[in-house]
Amino acid sequence: MITDGFMYLSILVAFAALMVAFEKKFSGNRFFKFIPGIVLIYIGSAIMQTCGLFAHNDSTASVYTNVKGALLPAMLAIMLLKCDIRSIFKLGPRMLGGFLVAVVSILIGFVVVYIAFQHFYIKDTWKAFGALAGSWTGGSANMVALQGILKVPENIFGYALMMDTINYAVWVMFMFWLVPFAGKFNRWTKADTGFIQQGFEEAAAASSEEKSGIQFQDILYLLGIGLLISSLSTFAGQHLPEVGAVINGTSWTIMIASVIGLILGQTPVAKIAGALDVSNVMLYIIVALIASQSDFSNIAQAPIYLISGFLIMLIHLIIMLLLGKLFKYDLFTLGVASLANIGGMASAPMLAAAYSRALIPIGVIMALIGSFLGTYFGMVVAKILSIF
Repeated sequence: MITDGFMYLSILVAFAALMVAFEKKFSGNRFFKFIPGIVLIYIGSAIMQTCGLFAHNDSTASVYTNVKGALLPAMLAIMLLKCDIRSIFKLGPRMLGGFLVAVVSILIGFVVVYIAFQHFYIKDTWKAFGALAGSWTGGSANMVALQGILKVPENIFGYALMMDTINYAVWVMFMFWLVPFAGKFNRWTKADTGFIQQGFEEAAAASSEEKSGIQFQDILYLLGIGLLISSLSTFAGQHLPEVGAVINGTSWTIMIASVIGLILGQTPVAKIAGALDVSNVMLYIIVALIASQSDFSNIAQAPIYLISGFLIMLIHLIIMLLLGKLFKYDLFTLGVASLANIGGMASAPMLAAAYSRALIPIGVIMALIGSFLGTYFGMVVAKILSIF
């Protein structure tokens, strides 16, 4: 068992590097077309945690919190340096529509599953489902707020936390797994993907230019800028007041880092080469860290709750597919809208980045909408479920 925090981090980074090496070496293999390297990083890191390789102690917890807390704002800021701010406005009503589709489908899933299995649940499960609905339409802060609002018993709240961990981990992995199939999905729905294609072209052009011009000083510039933005954003976020239960220090930090990155992206700083490479390194390390906290060993406990979580997600998926086909939505919009709800602020921008760095602001915006409204959506679900 690994008890040292530095060794814990080094193993995760080395494993991420190994998976990237395999993906690059066997890039023509059909396996990597269906399961990209980032998904293998997630699966492998989660398996290591499940097998008990990493200890739960102050050393590993401190490294996880500090490294993830430092890299996430830095990654977002660096990725946004070359983002065309006009891409935010190209979705317009479709962005809001995609978010609404995701919210409605999740709420329907909670109601349908609870009605179907209510006789298998222990008393007051509707309260736990209300709190979980707040998390899956907003974030963990919304879930904690609803736990106090609804007075969810601690034992039942534990089941909700288990669902929020295990079901969520599988869903994040599934969303990243779908990325390579975006082209086929968009052709099926006949979606207009002009804004996405432009994002790909911009990223490809920038990457092509950077490959031949990256110098060591460029990497140092980006690391210095990204980490400085991260530290300043974290400091400011910790000293800004909380707004209700949804805007906390983490929310402020990510918002501030994103805004600074967007602003710098309109200045000569955007001309620094290597932003994509440096931010991707951070992205893969963050994914490995997040996955290393996903313990699947509790799957055998309280199976009815885990089954319920997967059924809620299945209903959510089916409704998203049907409405995506009906209204000709692209996979990016549906996927980011889904993860902005179920995953929140940390996950949605990362999924957006997997499509194109030019689209990261959309993930941030959708996640922010959920952060503001998740508590109220959870209260609506709890009110409905209390009737049955």
